[in-house]
Amino acid sequence: MGEDLKFNEKGLIPAIVQDEDSGEVLMLGYMNEEALRRTLSSGEVWFYSRSRQELWHKGETSGNRLLVRSVWQDCDRDTILVRAHPLGPVCHTGNRTCFFQTLTEKDLGEAQAEG
Repeated sequence: MGEDLKFNEKGLIPAIVQDEDSGEVLMLGYMNEEALRRTLSSGEVWFYSRSRQELWHKGETSGNRLLVRSVWQDCDRDTILVRAHPLGPVCHTGNRTCFFQTLTEKDLGEAQAEG
């Protein structure tokens, strides 16, 4: 595994998680080869935590696991798509998805003013 996939210089590949039933994008995480192997073999989603620099099993502490339905690679083989069934909210904030905040041009103007 990994010969055809394009992991970045840190050995990671972005992994988008999508709700298999609704099609809603739930989250984006990163996987190293071991996390991808565990995801494919266990039927549950694993990631590599860039901040903690360790593997993490999604839902290990919260119980809000992601059950794998299928795993896809994009045409460039540099991104993974995991179609999954979520067991509870996916976001650490308690929201169903991590994508619950809209972004507008005004938000970008404020960010530039602060930076």
